[in-house]
Amino acid sequence: MTDIAPSSANLSAKLPLLLLIAAPRGFCAGVDRAIVIVERALEKYGAPVYVRHEIVHNRFVVEGLKAKGAVFVEELDEVPDGVPVIFSAHGVPKSVPVDAQQRGLSYFDATCPLVSKVHRQAERQVAAGRHILFIGHRGHPEVIGTFGQVPENTMTLIETVADAEAFTAPDPDNLAFLTQTTLSVDDTAAIVDVLQRRFPTIASPKGEDICYATSNRQNAVKAIASSCDAVLVIGAPNSSNSLRLVEVADREGTPARLIQRADEIDFEWLRGVATLGITAGASAPEVLVREVVAKLSEKFDVEEREVEEVRETVSFKLPRGLEAA
Repeated sequence: MTDIAPSSANLSAKLPLLLLIAAPRGFCAGVDRAIVIVERALEKYGAPVYVRHEIVHNRFVVEGLKAKGAVFVEELDEVPDGVPVIFSAHGVPKSVPVDAQQRGLSYFDATCPLVSKVHRQAERQVAAGRHILFIGHRGHPEVIGTFGQVPENTMTLIETVADAEAFTAPDPDNLAFLTQTTLSVDDTAAIVDVLQRRFPTIASPKGEDICYATSNRQNAVKAIASSCDAVLVIGAPNSSNSLRLVEVADREGTPARLIQRADEIDFEWLRGVATLGITAGASAPEVLVREVVAKLSEKFDVEEREVEEVRETVSFKLPRGLEAA
């Protein structure tokens, strides 16, 4: 009996892989606005245009803007005289635009309007004589910017349920809480529950501080996670909202990993995965999603299925002077 060798077609056959692609995903209105502000400023003034801090937390986006003439710095004193400067989407302390004005610098504020809303609420609560408990992550630019809106010692950072349990209030009847816009919805709710139990009169934000885009992307991951063997989140390691998406999937019982680009896909990790969830943080462009799908298609027979939880229609106006650049 003659042995029959397997055909090359059988050896090269790709395993099937169903991709459940979460929607909404990727750019939110605040990120889109911030990037357009940089691009319009470059059109209006020419290169270089300086940007204080990464305009959004995504290396691909930042490198693309660098190639067009944007220069990213961490502090205002790194900006030379006579060139325009842009403040990142995460917001800046009040002292930064004041310093820019004193130096006569032209500047544009790309702070997300939903972050600016939190800034105004902080000012109002302090003006009303309340001490603010701010739920957020230490060192994040949004937290630094929000603390910079009010006088020192009028706000305390709360990062965990343990922090909320341990906080001692000199005046328990004059407290308010606010939150970073890119937190885990579930984790934040647990912290708020503790604060409201311990301090029944604590003032709440007007509306939800966690932004619509953060909530929507977390809900979209929840919608697909139980049907997936694993989830890939496209985003940056310094992106708060992207890291929260990994946590959401993990909490649903589905292993998840954060990648920045397609070349970071660990195909060994995908061994045995038949259904893979894909999403992208609010500062990751759709081109990176398509790059990941294309890379997966090299190894698998891919079927794509988008799972849309809600359709986003939010948009924000550009600063005066850049609308028609």
